[in-house]
Amino acid sequence: MVKMVESDEIFQFGFIIDTISANQVTIKNIERELICPACKELYTHPLILPCQHSICHKCVKELLFMTLEDSTDVSSEASTPGSPRGRMQSPSVERIDRLLRSASYRSSLTLRSRGSKRNSLTPRMTTLSCPGCLHDIDLGERGISGLFRNFTLETIVERYRQAARAATAIMCDYCKPPAQESTKSCMDCNASFCNECFKVNHPWGTIKAQHEYVGPTTNFRPKVLMCPEHEMEKVNMYCEICRRPVCHLCKLAGSHANHRVTTMSNAYKTLKEKLTKGISYLISKESQVRTQICELEILIQQTVINGDRAYEEATYNFEKLYNILEERKTFALKSIQNSKSTRLEKLQNQMEEYQGLLENNGLVGYAQEVLKETDHSCFVQTARQLHTRIQKASDSLKTFRPAADSNFEEYFVEVSKEVDLLNDLAFTKALDIPEIDVDQSYVYNKAKICWKQPDHEDSVDSYILEYRKLDKSEDIPWTEVETTSTSKILSDLETNSAYSFRVRGCRGSVCSSRSREVTLQMPPAPVFNFLFDDKCGYSKEHILLNAQRDSVESIAGFPLLHGAERVQVGCYMCLDYIIGDCGITKGRHFWAISVASHSYLVKVGVASDIKLQEWLHNPRDISSPRYDQDSGHDSGSEDISYDASQPFTLATIGMKKFFIPKASNVSSIHTERALPLPNRIGVCLDYDKGVVGFYDADTMKCLYEREVDCIGTMYPAFALMGGGEICLVQSITAKHLDYSHET
Repeated sequence: MVKMVESDEIFQFGFIIDTISANQVTIKNIERELICPACKELYTHPLILPCQHSICHKCVKELLFMTLEDSTDVSSEASTPGSPRGRMQSPSVERIDRLLRSASYRSSLTLRSRGSKRNSLTPRMTTLSCPGCLHDIDLGERGISGLFRNFTLETIVERYRQAARAATAIMCDYCKPPAQESTKSCMDCNASFCNECFKVNHPWGTIKAQHEYVGPTTNFRPKVLMCPEHEMEKVNMYCEICRRPVCHLCKLAGSHANHRVTTMSNAYKTLKEKLTKGISYLISKESQVRTQICELEILIQQTVINGDRAYEEATYNFEKLYNILEERKTFALKSIQNSKSTRLEKLQNQMEEYQGLLENNGLVGYAQEVLKETDHSCFVQTARQLHTRIQKASDSLKTFRPAADSNFEEYFVEVSKEVDLLNDLAFTKALDIPEIDVDQSYVYNKAKICWKQPDHEDSVDSYILEYRKLDKSEDIPWTEVETTSTSKILSDLETNSAYSFRVRGCRGSVCSSRSREVTLQMPPAPVFNFLFDDKCGYSKEHILLNAQRDSVESIAGFPLLHGAERVQVGCYMCLDYIIGDCGITKGRHFWAISVASHSYLVKVGVASDIKLQEWLHNPRDISSPRYDQDSGHDSGSEDISYDASQPFTLATIGMKKFFIPKASNVSSIHTERALPLPNRIGVCLDYDKGVVGFYDADTMKCLYEREVDCIGTMYPAFALMGGGEICLVQSITAKHLDYSHET
C-alpha cells in the first residue's frame, strides 16, 4: 500500500513550491521531479495513476492504444502537440475534460446495452505498466476517463517554464498593436491583460470585477477539481481507505459508501504537516549531503591517484622482470653459442686428422713392397722408420675418442619453479584488519588499548596504533605509535577528554586497512592512588583485608553469632567501615573500585577525618534502629534529613544494583533510583567545590552527584554488611601489562 506521505495528493506540489521558496531553494533544482518517466520530457497535461505516480496524458494513450483510432476516438480528440498527431492543433484543457467525460458516458451506455462488449470509444486494453514504479496498473472499465488530472503539477511545470524563459514576457491579449507586456492573467477570461486593458475589461461594479486573477501565465486551469465519476460534482472529501479525493455522491451511493472519509481541509492539513516535516528534514540534511559529496569527490580523486600509482608500480615491476629475463636470456644464448663454436672447431680438427689416416692404405702397400727387399742392411734402414709410422697409426685407431661432446644437457635451463612463481604472480594479499577489543581496553590513569588479529599473528610484523583527542572546536590530527604486540599503554592523554582509537597491521611495506574507531572517555579528574587503611576503624572480626591491602571482604563468623541476641530487642546490625590510607585536602581527584556481584550491601564514598574522630569517640545509641545513618534501610537510600554530623557521604550498592538516593542535595540524570551495577564504580571528589560524583567507570558517565561538607582531610570511605567484596582498580602500568600477558 502506498503511504499517504508518498502520494501525489491535491495541492501537495503547490505546498512544496511554497516551502522551497521559503527556504530559498531555486526552482531549477526540482527539474527532475517535473520530468515524465515515460517520455523523459516536461509533463504535458499529467494524470495521476492509481499507484500515485503522474504521467503525461499523451503517454498514457501511447501505452494503452496499440494503434491510433480515427478522429472520433478519445485519443485523437484529446491529442496534444507531443502526441503522434502533433501536427493537429492541441485542444484546450476544458475540451479535453469534456471529451473524456463524454466518451466515458457513451462507453457506459454501450456497456449497459451490450454487456461486456466495448464500443469504439473504449481502449483495447485497460492495463499498463507504470514507467515510474514498473508495476502493472489496472485502470478499470473507465480507462483514462477515471484518472484525475494533476492540476497542481501542471502549475509547477508552468512555473518552471516561466522561470526558464524569464526573458520572454507574456503579452497582453487585448492591446492594439503594438501589444504591451501583461501584468496579470484572468482565470475566468482565460486571457492575459496589461493594467489598462484589465481595468477596461473588468470595470468596478460588474460581475467581471469579481474574476480571479493571478500573475502573467499561459496555463489557465479550472478553478475546481471535478469528480471523474460524477461530472457535475466537485471533489470535497478525501477517502482514507482508497487515499484519493471523492465527492459526496461517491460517499453516499458510490464505490466509497462504506469507506472512511474525511474533509478535504483535514486531509490538506495532515498532508501539509507531513510534507512540512519531510521537507524540513531534507533541507536540514543539505549540509550533511554536501559534506558527503565533498568526501566522495575526495575519494574519487584518491581513487584516480592511487589507481594510477598502482598501475605505474605494476608496470615498473613487470618491466623489471622483463629486463632481468632479457639479461639472463642474452647470457644463456651467448654461452650456448660460444660452446657450440668451440666444439665444432675441435671436432673439425679431429675429422681432418682422421681423414689423414686414410693415407694408411698407401703406407700398407709401401710396407708390403719393403718386405720384398732381400738385402738385410737396406731393409733395416727403411723398415725402422716405416715401423714407427705404422705403430703410430695403429695406436690412433685403438684409442678413438671424439674431441668434443655433442650433448648440450648442461645448458638446459630449468624454469619449472619460475613458471610456477610467475603463474602465481598476483597482487599482494591484503592483510586482515585487526579489531580493537573493547572488553579488554579501558582508561584510568593511562589508557590500555588491546586488539585482536583475525588471521595468524605471524602474518603481521608490527602494528600502528593511532589515537587523537576529540574536540568539537578543531580537528586534531592522529598520533601514531608502532608496536609489535597486540596491546599498548598510552600515558600522554588528558583527563576529562574523549579519545578515538584505531589500529592497523603491517608486514614489510604493506599495511592493512584501519580498524573501526573506538571512543573511550578519560576520567573526569586525575587518578588518586591509595590502599585500604588497616588501622583507623578497621574491624578484623567482621571484614578481611588481603595482604596487598587492595581488596576487602565482609565475612560472617562466630562474632556475628555471639551478637545475635541483640536481634531479640529489635536492633539492626551495623555496617563495618574502612577508609583509605591517603587523604585529600584540595583539588579534584578520581578513583575506581569493583564490587563483587554476590555482595549484599556495600557503600562507597568519602569521609571527613574531623567528623570521623568525633563519630568514633562519641557513643552511639545502638538500641535505636536509626543510630546508623547509612544502615541500608529503604533499599539503601539516604535520608532526606540526614544528620550534618555524619562523617560519611556514601552511595549504596547491593544485589547487582546501584541505588540513587532521594535526598534534596542529589542531582541525577536518571529517573529510576535502582540502576544496573556497572563493572566498575568511579568516585570523583571536588574538594574545592564540595561535590562528590559517582560514575560508571567503564564509560565515565556520571550516575549522580551530591554536595559534601569538605572539612579537614577527606578520605575514600567504604562500608560493608553481610557478604560482600570490594577491590580497588589498579593503576595501569607497563609492569601490570606484562603480568596480564603472562596470565
